[in-house]
Amino acid sequence: MMESTTLSMAEHAATLRYWNAYAPTAWVTQTNAQRLLAGYRDPPGYLIAKRAMDILLSLCALVILAPLMLAAALLIWLDDPHGSPIFMQERIGKNGKPFRFLKFRSMVVDAEARLAALQASNEMDGPVFKIKEDPRVTRVGRIIRRTSIDELPQLWNILAGDMTLVGPRPPLPREVQQYGAYEAQRLLVKPGLTCYWQARGRNEITFGEWMELDMRYVYRHDLWVDIRLIALTLRAVLTGRGAM
Repeated sequence: MMESTTLSMAEHAATLRYWNAYAPTAWVTQTNAQRLLAGYRDPPGYLIAKRAMDILLSLCALVILAPLMLAAALLIWLDDPHGSPIFMQERIGKNGKPFRFLKFRSMVVDAEARLAALQASNEMDGPVFKIKEDPRVTRVGRIIRRTSIDELPQLWNILAGDMTLVGPRPPLPREVQQYGAYEAQRLLVKPGLTCYWQARGRNEITFGEWMELDMRYVYRHDLWVDIRLIALTLRAVLTGRGAM
């Protein structure tokens, strides 16, 4: 997997040319891009503080939300007892490392087998598949998706260190296989539970706009940005402006 996501020197140069030509914004400069693509590491203090925040907040959330998570698991099983309430899937993490991604199951058991028949109905451009009225979603699944309850098991992924609270959402292997040098930069940071798109309430955007928002985080992030995005995401979920 690393071979498909590691940027060559030629790809580094192509990415810098992209930023110079198309993205002269306040949150990315050629200097920032060169530092990141040359192997720039976040300051140790930031990484320690970010990991501490991940552990503390995810542990607190798991304790506080335990009754809700148990109720959700029970409702999922009662609605469709043919499969586990927990859905496990391989996703790609930092530097192309695969990991086991957890969610509450919101679809029928054979959802992956039905995907090919639905590809023509895809409403998202790029390598991502999304449709609003997905027929594979169960009755309980619609509720837990709308309220973002389906994402809560990822708190365990955060505790395990595979994910963080704030970062680009972890892609599927089949999506990564279609990445170019530009999109592959998402894998330079640890994937997260939320990022700019989710904090905005998941407004309808193109794949290119989604990638631009992720690059905004890749090129400019610190503890204040993380805290702000967590607060904005909570507001988006509690006000019903969008699922995570």
